[in-house]
Amino acid sequence: MQYWLMKSEPDEFSFADLERKGREPWTGVRNYQARNFMRAAQVGDTVLFYHSNCDAPGIAGLATVSKLAFPDPTQFDPKSDYFDPKSQRDEPRWHCIEVSFYKKFKKHVGLETLKATPGLKSMLIMRPGNRLSVTPVTAAEFKQIQKLGN
Repeated sequence: MQYWLMKSEPDEFSFADLERKGREPWTGVRNYQARNFMRAAQVGDTVLFYHSNCDAPGIAGLATVSKLAFPDPTQFDPKSDYFDPKSQRDEPRWHCIEVSFYKKFKKHVGLETLKATPGLKSMLIMRPGNRLSVTPVTAAEFKQIQKLGN
């Protein structure tokens, strides 16, 4: 099993939205490294759902990968903000995975808490300038964050 951190702006798609819907494709990722991380994800992997670009950035809860990587349909939709005219249906550039709601944390694990917690300082999300929406998390990091949230 692998662990992932996936970022979303709560005004676009929040953890509460995922809880309400149950499952959702993680579309709109337009970074090759983040796309490659999604291609590596396996069904059953655990996802830390991180709210970014908001008043209280941090981890709200857990999701699971419920469907392997598949072509992101938004790349083919001219009405989508994520449309990519260079992507072809027979050779898509962008992929997404489906994630399913798993569990809400009892406590929101804020960015300041993550920064202040020994053992979490080397997480990719902590690196200056990191804007990746999907990053791997080690098992040790995941366990620490899970303790903080519960």
